[in-house]
Amino acid sequence: MLSTNRPMRRTRLGLLSLLALLTGAPAPVWAQAPSASALKAQAKAAAEKAQAKTKAPAPQAQELSDALKAPRPKGGEYFGLYLMDKKVGWFFTDLTALPGGKAQSVNELIFKAQVGTRVSERVHREVRVYEAKPGGRLLSFTVTQRGDGGDQELVGTVTADGLRVVRKRPGQPEEVLKPLPAPKETVEDADQARVALLRGQKVEGVTLDGSDLEGYRTVTTLEAPEEQVLGGVKVKLSRVSTLSDKEKVPVAAFLTTDGKMVRVDFGQTMQARAESETVAKRMDLVEVFGLTRVVLPQPLPAKAREVPGQVKLVMKNLPAKFQQDTYRQKYRPLPDGRVEVTLMAAPPAPKGRKPRPVADPDGGENLKSTLAVESESPAILAQAKSIIREEKDAYTAARMLSAWVYSNLQKDYGASADRATDVLRQKKGDCTEHSLLTVAMLRASGIPARRVDGVIYMVNSDGVPALYWHEWVEAYVGEWTQLDPTFNQPVADATHFAVGYEGNAEITPLIGSLQVTDVK
Repeated sequence: MLSTNRPMRRTRLGLLSLLALLTGAPAPVWAQAPSASALKAQAKAAAEKAQAKTKAPAPQAQELSDALKAPRPKGGEYFGLYLMDKKVGWFFTDLTALPGGKAQSVNELIFKAQVGTRVSERVHREVRVYEAKPGGRLLSFTVTQRGDGGDQELVGTVTADGLRVVRKRPGQPEEVLKPLPAPKETVEDADQARVALLRGQKVEGVTLDGSDLEGYRTVTTLEAPEEQVLGGVKVKLSRVSTLSDKEKVPVAAFLTTDGKMVRVDFGQTMQARAESETVAKRMDLVEVFGLTRVVLPQPLPAKAREVPGQVKLVMKNLPAKFQQDTYRQKYRPLPDGRVEVTLMAAPPAPKGRKPRPVADPDGGENLKSTLAVESESPAILAQAKSIIREEKDAYTAARMLSAWVYSNLQKDYGASADRATDVLRQKKGDCTEHSLLTVAMLRASGIPARRVDGVIYMVNSDGVPALYWHEWVEAYVGEWTQLDPTFNQPVADATHFAVGYEGNAEITPLIGSLQVTDVK
């Protein structure tokens, strides 16, 4: 289970100018018969007056946003995308001024890697149109997704009533999504990094995410410049850091004085490097399972797979923000900076279980239908109903749904889908598809649920005991409990170590950094 961030938005300088027309005044009327020269002057004045009546004054030149004033390379920028120093993709970004006082942002991301025995490839392209003036509104967008994860196009238009979005998928009728509030994103949010540098101060805004159509607060701050060697020459680079309320991972960008972005760091694991188009599109074929796993010093004991059961791992490079005690995971800091993590697994207590529908302890977030979860889809509702029928006990119903997904989805890494209805239709996929469909049917059944991201213990064909990135399910049945529909576990055993929820990029810095030094 690996996810990539939404491509960053950058801009290119453009300038539009308009000239105002000046008109003259008619000559005075004389009492006596006009002279030839006077007649000529009157005729000229009359012609100018008639012309003035038929032509309205042109508008004054519109001031452009700082996002369009900031210097940058012409023609856009290409970057190679590296995961743990291995090339797994590339992206292109550009923003230009358009006629009519508008601006267009183009971002394209290609991700390609070997996952198991399959090659996974994703294409994500966004085109957004803004007003070009300072604070210019987002007017429209097209988000295109192809490859692993399914093909889809979202076409959004801002109207007087809000945001209208049409979803297009191959072989299916066009779908008009529920009306959304008008986005708060402005043209400055298309390139906060360069706007912050141009202004010499922090920039704050709201960015509409192209995958879930939610708006997220995004802040870019200036940091101390750094010296780096480029082409054998030492240069001083400006540095800015951008933080989104969605990803919650600081993204550091490094720029030259003429506005060229030379590097972008996504935490400590992923990096984008400025490259020519030819070099950027030349990719390694990286096997991400072996690259990102956490190798263990020894196999886990058998008790880790029992329910109830538990195991203790001593970890290194686990930031304090991940060390939050839960009903399944307890943390004990050690003197040398490491931490002892106790992983536990047990079924929910019978006295704590509740009947459906169950109120969400988080205020409804875990019952919400989204672009991916689609729990209000008629197909999802009908499938869930056919599985649990009249079962009232929430935990029993959750087990039934998880077991059905395990039994009816073909285990096929690379046959991915990012939407629950697509998973239900194709009935195959890896852990993310199993979890997505299970969560959608749980919510459709009135059971609060969410996807859990983390690592799970496995020993693959090379015989190396390790933790591999994985996704499973957490449901609220009167108390929280975890299930794993990929491995048919009604209680996810103690070999599961959770670090985040639903593809949260906040866990990205752990990849390649987290270590296990002891098993107890």
